[in-house]
This record gives sequence, C-alpha cells and structure tokens, in this order.
Amino acid sequence: MAKRTVLPDPRVTPRFAGVPTFCRYPLLEQVAPENSPVDWAIYGVPFDSGVTYRPGARFGPRAIRVESQYVKRYSMALDVDVTERFSIADAGDAPVSPYCAKENAQAVLAFARTLGDPSITRLLAIGGDHSIAYANIAATFERAGRPAGGLPLIHFDSHLDTVEQVWGETWGHASPFFRAIADGLIDPKRMISIGIKGPLNTRDDLNFARGRAVRIVTADQAATGEGLAAIDAFAKELTRADAPAYLTFDIDCVDPAFAPGTGTPSIGGFSSAQALSLLRRFRGIPICGADVVEVLPDRDAAGITALLAAHIMYEVLCLDAVSR
Repeated sequence: MAKRTVLPDPRVTPRFAGVPTFCRYPLLEQVAPENSPVDWAIYGVPFDSGVTYRPGARFGPRAIRVESQYVKRYSMALDVDVTERFSIADAGDAPVSPYCAKENAQAVLAFARTLGDPSITRLLAIGGDHSIAYANIAATFERAGRPAGGLPLIHFDSHLDTVEQVWGETWGHASPFFRAIADGLIDPKRMISIGIKGPLNTRDDLNFARGRAVRIVTADQAATGEGLAAIDAFAKELTRADAPAYLTFDIDCVDPAFAPGTGTPSIGGFSSAQALSLLRRFRGIPICGADVVEVLPDRDAAGITALLAAHIMYEVLCLDAVSR
C-alpha cells in the first residue's frame, strides 16, 4: 500500500484546536509504521543571529506553524493532493546555537542528518534567517549522493546573499550562497536567483554571482516576457537534465505590502499571487530539498507574512508531488 499523510478531519476536529504542527501534519515520532520512512520531514530552525538589520526571525517557525493550520491538502492549481502522494511529518525544531552562526550551521546539519531515511526523506527547513539554508543544503547534498559540481538551485530573494562577509562574519544571512558555492554544495552554473532588486551597497555586489554564471532575474525582469522566458528556459534545462533541484525562498522577495513581517524589507517586490505563479513555473521539476526563511512575526500585520510562508512551504511540496 502506498504511503500517505494522515491528517485530522477538519470537519470533526477544528483547525483551531489541538497543538499546531506544520499544516497539521503528524509529528515525526507519531507517523504510523506503514507511512514510514516519511517522504518529507519539515523542521523549524529558530535562529536569527546571522541578520544584518532587524532581528526576530527566530520566532518565524512558531508563527508559521500557527498560520499553517488553514493550509489545506488539495491544490486546484496543480491538481495534486500532497497527502495522497507523500508521507509528510513535522520533525520539530533543530537545536540552535544562538550566539554563533557557524556553530549553529554545524548543529543544524547534525540534526538534519538524523531525520528520516537519508535515501528517501527530503528536508524542508523553516527559518529563521537565511543563514540557516547552508545546513539544509549541506544535508540535502549528502542525501543526493554528493553530486559532482553541486546541486542546482532555485533561489527567490531580494538579495543575492553572496557576500563574503559582513562585520567580519562569514556565516551570516548575507553569505549562505557564497559559502555553499565555495564548498561545492551548489553549482552556480545551474543556479537562478529570482526577484533581485536594489538599491545595492555597491555595483560590485553583483560581481561574485555574475562571475560564476549565476542567472539573475530581477524583480522588474520577472514581470516581463523576457524575464519569464529566462525562468522557463532554466526550468527546461533542469527537466532535460533530469536534475532534482534545491529551492530556497526568502520571504523578502515579496513586496512589504504583502509580506511586511521580515527583517530586510525591500519595496517593489512580488505580490503574493505573483510569487505563487512564479513558483508554479517550476512544476514538474523534482525538489530534492528546500527552505523558507526570514519571517519576522513582530513586524507581521495580522500574520499575513507567516500565512504566505506557510503556503509557499505547501507549494514546494506540491511542485515535488507533481514531479513524482
């Protein structure tokens, strides 16, 4: 019998009752034997000591769990029920090292390695600031068999996050992809960054990515036919190569009008609908791992940013479900 995810019936057990887990998925330790090992383990990383502006994303996983109670199981847009396709579980929160970003990456990586069956279980990390992506990418790289050249990367963000260091810190949220590329975890020639926008500290901030052939689609370009064509061409390359990709989504690529709860807000971004539409352009591409980061609940009017992040998390699962 195929594995599946067992959810409480919302017409029997109200969505506002019980202990909140991501999308009401069962806790990892409560998954029935017939649905083990899980296909996706979702875990929180309540860490924000890598930020360069406003802290508070350490409370992101908790807020996203709460708002995700109203995420349902069937996607009309992609015609898939993730609970019928996958066994999914909430694996709790990783241990964190609040005073050191590098030590935190090591602690999260050690935790991620313990989740599920490495040959089957894919990892979805919920941040926290963007520095937490490094550990989940490293764990995914290992589970993917350490592919030569590194993993393909689909990156949604206002910022490239390829700065070597800020204030002497080389493991902060401005640097995860500098580190991941330098360590061979990500293939920059198979990396696309979508939603990038300014202003920047200096034009040189673009040099690292451009010098390594990272494809950059700015927020303005993503609203044009040329930008969409570039995204579609990248997706087709991955499809032809049959290459599972890692997907990282920084909520600040969405305009603060739609996602005010983030620590480095950048105006001129996507609407919620545009973000979902752009994600769905990658339908059919297997997702080997993912993260959703930078939700800051204290700045989040009516929980709309956490609610959007919960739906982004769900859309990632849907993308992979369609590809299977």
